[in-house]
Amino acid sequence: MRFQKTVAFGFPQIKNKAAPFLFKYQASRSFSSQLQSGQKRRSSFGIAFDIDGVILRGKDPIGGSPQALRRLYGDSGNLNVPFLFLTNGGGIPESRRASELSELLGVKILPSQVLQGHSPFKSFMKRYENQLIVATGKGEPAVVMSEYGFKKVVSLDEYASCFENIDPLAQYKKWTTKQALDRSSLPLKTVPRYDVSSETVKAVFVVSDPVDWGRDIQVLCDVLSCGGLPGQENGHQPQPPLYFAADDLEYQAAFPSNRLGMGAFRIALESVFNRIHYNPLEYVCFGKPDPFVFKNAEAMLKQLQPSYHSDNFKEPGDFGLQSFKTLYMIGDNPSVDVKGAQQAGHPWFSILTRTGVFRGKRNHAEFPADLASQTIKLSACCKLIFINMMGSHVSPLTNYPGY
Repeated sequence: MRFQKTVAFGFPQIKNKAAPFLFKYQASRSFSSQLQSGQKRRSSFGIAFDIDGVILRGKDPIGGSPQALRRLYGDSGNLNVPFLFLTNGGGIPESRRASELSELLGVKILPSQVLQGHSPFKSFMKRYENQLIVATGKGEPAVVMSEYGFKKVVSLDEYASCFENIDPLAQYKKWTTKQALDRSSLPLKTVPRYDVSSETVKAVFVVSDPVDWGRDIQVLCDVLSCGGLPGQENGHQPQPPLYFAADDLEYQAAFPSNRLGMGAFRIALESVFNRIHYNPLEYVCFGKPDPFVFKNAEAMLKQLQPSYHSDNFKEPGDFGLQSFKTLYMIGDNPSVDVKGAQQAGHPWFSILTRTGVFRGKRNHAEFPADLASQTIKLSACCKLIFINMMGSHVSPLTNYPGY
């Protein structure tokens, strides 16, 4: 049984389709100069880019995306258009992801411009700040949660190493849950100073795609079916809360075909748990297409909006904010990016690329985007931005080649 979370705001059921349209624009000046000429006007739109399959494939930029992103900045390097990256990926802190993106794309990306699947976990800090929680996934899940302010968090790697024989297949693996951790490389606040083998786990957070599915499913079934302490008799203890950063079944990585994502792991865990436990697994999934994620992105774009006028590109502060006329979600996954934008409603407008999960010749049948583009390249998107800044009229979407 999926436990449904409640959000404190409502969403329109019908999406406003009257959004500006891409068309050719002839001008003699550079696009960056054209953008700067409109700086006196506050931007009435913003952009949310997915990363995997849209901006990057693995570590490689797609379709000239670095050059296109630079057009969103002025000649002096200031941000001209409020934009951010909205991804279900994660496993490292937002600050480090921003640094990586800056290096790969050749533009200055702020941590506030990176919203990852696990970013909403910050909201649980007060509830679990001083309680034992387990974080699992690739990368550094415990470091991520520690940076959010959780004081008693351990990775599943370390947690499993505290229970002898909890993974019966460890001896057959090249890696092992009994590996010695290099604690000198970990932040001091992530090194537990308590005996986790005798303390009840209060919550489990799947921060990113798990690496060792077999071990993780085994250990999580132990934790979740025994009230938070493996090895106890499987009685009627309440299940500790379980949170997933995302629920993508597939995503586009460096391999030519799609790879299984966190949603696939969730299906596997749920299937096994429900077969061995009398109560069905309860869990909460975050990430796209949850409307909460898009609402959060809209709020962050509003905070980024003032830097559109700033002489110095810096972190957003508490400024007078105004609503956007249009927010563009540019993604490659119809069931995640497009569906999420549609559920969030106005002012979101979905643009679907064919550079990642979606490879169809026409628009997606079940979750059709407001606009389907052959490639990201962003040159067309930059023209769309300029058109919005100058207040152009709406043109029929059906006139767009490739839609």
